[in-house]
Amino acid sequence: MKQASAFNRQPIKIRTRFKKSLFLAVLGILSASGLIWQQHVTQAVAAEQNQVATSSTWQSASFPVENFQAYSSPFGYRRSATGGSGWEFHRGLDFAAPQGSYIRNWWSGKVVKVSDRTACGTHIVVQSGDWEHTYCHMKGHVEAQSGNRYFIDREGGIQIWEGQYINSGVRIGRVGMTGRTTGPHLHWGLKYANNYVDPALVLRAMYAQQSGRTLQSSAKLP
Repeated sequence: MKQASAFNRQPIKIRTRFKKSLFLAVLGILSASGLIWQQHVTQAVAAEQNQVATSSTWQSASFPVENFQAYSSPFGYRRSATGGSGWEFHRGLDFAAPQGSYIRNWWSGKVVKVSDRTACGTHIVVQSGDWEHTYCHMKGHVEAQSGNRYFIDREGGIQIWEGQYINSGVRIGRVGMTGRTTGPHLHWGLKYANNYVDPALVLRAMYAQQSGRTLQSSAKLP
């Protein structure tokens, strides 16, 4: 019979503690490597997004909400907005404003979607070339007529049809609390070539180009 190794002759508790310590050490190394890689990827994506934002022309673009109060939640990872203990990726920029404040179309384009009863609440999506902009948590709801869908906010005097073309700066809704939200705000999401972009980068570039307009909103960008 082969003689047992020195490690195997150790008490079970000691061997268990050793294996656990070794496992935690390996896990720590892997976690650190993963964090470094994640930071590298995040920086690369941010640099690419900034290039996309600054290389575009925003002379005709509009700030998306009236009665603006503050940026309540930036683009990126955050704690759960509804009280959970986990982290989530926030794919947009939140604008706090009083309920009923009008929302304006950021850039001219075609309404490609109107919807309600989702986490985004009552919302519309506008396509402007390679850009797609989404407006969430609005007052009102979606109806249909002869198979055609439209967003309606009767109190606000707004009706937006899918397929409709809307110019920049036009009022397209009002700030509400529909969907997954803890307070009145506009969630504004941006995509370029079907990839999410930090709206704060776009707003900074937009106001840098529109030198004749006030900078009070962009000065507080996260």
